[in-house]
Amino acid sequence: MPSFDTVLKADAVELRNAVEQTNKEITGRFDFKGSDARVEQKEFELTAFADSQFQLEQVLDVLRNKCAKRNVDVRFLVEKDVQKMGGDKVKQAIQVKNGVATEDAKKIVKLIKDSKIKVQASIQGDAVRVTGGKRDDLQSVMAMLRKDMEDLPLTFDNFRD
Repeated sequence: MPSFDTVLKADAVELRNAVEQTNKEITGRFDFKGSDARVEQKEFELTAFADSQFQLEQVLDVLRNKCAKRNVDVRFLVEKDVQKMGGDKVKQAIQVKNGVATEDAKKIVKLIKDSKIKVQASIQGDAVRVTGGKRDDLQSVMAMLRKDMEDLPLTFDNFRD
């Protein structure tokens, strides 16, 4: 039976490249000379450091641009609260979405069931598996999910015939 998995996963290599390019651009820019502005990455957790709130916004803007150029959807980045460090220095944690959250998975399953397309959807850990009798049904489900779940950068893996 044809099936596919609906997943929410950023390309880790491209994300690391975007972070490295961001740091490289920041060190070369004149307005960041002598500052401690940078972005650090630990798995799917990024931390942006800067000397002021304005510089932090500039760092995040550069990061978003580099992610977009490397085909890492910026909807993967969830920015947390800005934290003050010593003096004027600030930092901000940025969580990278990885895996479909349970609430989102339930929304996807409900959306598929309400569509009356002849497919079955089941939650498989942090992914949603969709199976159906025809490939055309699966492709219409993919198109519907892209259109109706705009806030999530969904990808479709593991397509089997």
